[in-house]
Formats: sequence, structure tokens, C-alpha cells
Amino acid sequence: MISLHTTRVRRRRLGVAAAAAGLFAALLTAAPAAATPDPGDAPAERGSVTTSQQAEARAAIRGGEIPGVDEIVHSSNIKHLTNVPKGALKGLNTDLAFQGKYAYVGNYDGFVIYDISNPKKPKTVSEVLCPGSQNDISVSGNLLFLSTDSSRSDDSCSSTTQPATEKSSWEGMKIFDISNKRQPRYIAAVETACGSHTHTLVPDGKKNIYIYVSSYSPNETFPDCRPPHDGISIIKVPVNKPQKAKIVNFPVLFPDGGNPGAPTNPGVTKTSGCHDITVLPSKDLAAGACMGDGILFSIKDPERPKIIDRVQDNVNFAFWHSATFNQGANKVVFTDELGGGGAATCNEQIGPKRGADGIYDIVGKGDQRKLVFRSYFKIDRHQADVEVCVAHNGSIIPVKGKDLMVQAWYQGGISVWDFTDSAKPKEIAFFERGPVTLSQVTTAGPWSAYYYNGHIYSSDIAKGFDVLKLTDKRTDPAAEVKLDRLNVQTQPDYFAR
Repeated sequence: MISLHTTRVRRRRLGVAAAAAGLFAALLTAAPAAATPDPGDAPAERGSVTTSQQAEARAAIRGGEIPGVDEIVHSSNIKHLTNVPKGALKGLNTDLAFQGKYAYVGNYDGFVIYDISNPKKPKTVSEVLCPGSQNDISVSGNLLFLSTDSSRSDDSCSSTTQPATEKSSWEGMKIFDISNKRQPRYIAAVETACGSHTHTLVPDGKKNIYIYVSSYSPNETFPDCRPPHDGISIIKVPVNKPQKAKIVNFPVLFPDGGNPGAPTNPGVTKTSGCHDITVLPSKDLAAGACMGDGILFSIKDPERPKIIDRVQDNVNFAFWHSATFNQGANKVVFTDELGGGGAATCNEQIGPKRGADGIYDIVGKGDQRKLVFRSYFKIDRHQADVEVCVAHNGSIIPVKGKDLMVQAWYQGGISVWDFTDSAKPKEIAFFERGPVTLSQVTTAGPWSAYYYNGHIYSSDIAKGFDVLKLTDKRTDPAAEVKLDRLNVQTQPDYFAR
């Protein structure tokens, strides 16, 4: 273990090599990247590194500036309780959901259910083989929802890869019955345009659940994913008859086509749909991270969302990836997935503003509300050029009067940070592993890191399932907030219970 002070000493060196400067230029001029590593059903591609990059990383390890290969370091206020390595499912771990004493972890090969009644010793309850990237996951009652965003031969869990250029190919939402956690049962599927990269549950009383499906990157050669694709698919699921789930609307969120991207806005991905949406049902609000745009919209009528405001950052944001409200619903944190989740972007050369979180205040009332930029936040623990590092999925840590967040950064690890002052965010805790290897650029590290009932849970892309305990007077009150479920993109009102 190392202290925050000791770790800050090592932050001054990495990322100044010429190779890093080359990467920065490439990120600015390359064609738009996919929002996450999208290897289909195969392992993620591993990029080569130069001998000088390897030498620099080895020197940084010897000098204590970065952790050694697979070495764990963390601030003194975080304890690593356990890691559960991958079992039968060897694909990339993805998102997390929670329900009672269970945690659900998506994986490119399917999903895993863990019993976390003892957070120090999670137990694997079941592993379900159902390939189809990226298997974004959420749960409600006895239903589990799984996103498929790779072209498949059919909608079954035994499907194989098939080109999206073939009309018979399938992508979309899958629905499982999880009343028996040991034997989840696949019960329904809904095909959606351009697949389902991510999805968000929008509850509507006890009878129905709406699913906002985010997908993007249409192509004229794809029969089921042709441009324009300027909106989201909305699925209505009758809770008691999920087999009758169907698409009820495809609202166009960008009637003007959205951000045109490069060459008009160099380094920015053209908007052709949304990557992720977070809803705050208690306030009838949603925030969308939509490639080249960030949006705020009303979900008072869940079948007909209404745009309130829209913002762009064509200087420092490359790909609007995800969104998180604060508890007071007067701020939104948007993340930028610079490099598409496949590049080393946490270094000195790229700097603190690109590949960062953008903190926006929500000012005004009703339909006159506006998103107003306040500041950026990015971890300043520089990573080696062999480490893919990017702002990724996180959640609020519920403490009254404070705006605290835990967030995954791939091989940048896990960061706990305070944005109570929107203009002056600061990190207050961290956990990370050293490089997976020094010979290749690898996609690894935490995909998601969420706070749930007193602990931080993380799905590590390569290493499995991690549980952490955060002990800090600034965050300790959050342990008093007990939830019976958590789908982070369906953000709860933590204190209305």
C-alpha cells in the first residue's frame, strides 16, 4: 500500500516521450473510433509498443513512479477485500448491476451472478453463456436485460457471428427470467436498429418497464442499421408478460444530425446516435452522452422524451461516453472516451483536459434549464504508454450535502473524487493495478466501479470481480444508505426511502 502523497510524487514523469506525442496527434486526426473495444466475439486486439516505450515503463517501475506488472497500489483509505478471477466466461468483463445480495456482471461471453452477502467472499451463483458484445446488463424484479451489439446469426444464446451486411443478422435486447438465480432462463428478444450498445431502464409504475436503447455507427451497407440514425429505440416491456416486449418509438433526438464531427470539428466523433443514457426518474430527467453531443431531456412521458438542452465541447471532448447526475439534480458529469477505450491517454502529453470528465451545472427551471460547463476532472496519476486508460463508468457515493463519485478508468484504476465545488474537483482515494504486460498495449482494468451498500464493486475487464472497502470520514455516511437494487444508469433518489 502507498499513501496518496507518495503516489503523487511519481506523477511527474510519464508521458513525455515522443511516442506519446505521436499518439496524441493520431487521436486528433484519426477516423472516429468505436466507443469501446469492439472485438466482436474475439479477444481484444493488442497493439505493439516500441522498445523505447517498454524501456520507459521499466524505468518508471524501477523508480517507483508506476506500479510493477500486476502490482496493486492504493490510497490508505481504501482496502482491497478480494478478487474473484474469471470462471468459465473468458471474454471481457463489462457492466454491473445489483439486486439485494446479488451482483450481476456482464461479459462479452454472457453474464455471471455473484452472491455478495459476504462482500469479503463473493460466491459464484451461476454463469450464463450467451455471446454477443458487449452484454451491457441491468435487472428489475425477476427480469434481467442484456444488450447485444455485435452482429449474430440469430437471437439465441448459441448464435454465431455473422456480417451486419446480411439481412438475417440479429442485434438487440435479450430478456432473461432470473427468479431462479442458479438457472436463469432466456425468455424474449427484441431486435433494435444498429443493435444495443448500452441500455437504460425507465420504470413506469408496476406494470411496465421502458428500455432506452443506445446504439450508433450506421452504414449504408447494413440493412438494419442505415443512416440517418439520430435517435434511440424505446422498448416497452409488460412486467407480467415480458414475451410481449416491443419497440414503441424511435424518437429523433438530433433533427439537425447532431455534431458533424471531423473535418468540421477535428478530433470529434460525428453524432449518429447515443452511447449511453442515465435517467433520474424521481426528477423525470435524463442525460445522454451521444458521441459528439451531451443532452439533457425530460422523460415525463417516457415514450416521448423531450430535449431540454444540448451542449458540445469541440475543443477537448472526442467522444461523449456516459453521464451521471449528482443527488441534487443540479449537476451532470459527462465522460469523454478519448481514443475509443483502446489507447493510452492518461499521460502528461495529452494533459488534464482531454479524455477527462466534464462537470456541468444545471441552471434555470423547467424547459429553460441549461447545461453550463464548470470544469474538467481527470486522474493525474500518469500511466505508462502500454496501459489503456480512459474515463469510464462510475456512480454517486450518497452523502448528504456532498457530491462524491467513484469511477473506473480502465488501467488507470478506480478513482474516488469530490465535485461538491463544480469548479474545483479533487481526487480523495484511488486503487489501481500496474500494467498487465510491458510488451503490448492491452485493454484491461476496471470497466465499471460502483458504490453499493457500503462497498465499491468493480468489474475488471481482464482480472475478474473486485471488492473494495472505502474508509474515510467524507464518505463513511454513505454506508447508512441501503438499497434493495441498483442499476446505475437508472439513478435512484438515494435519500427518498
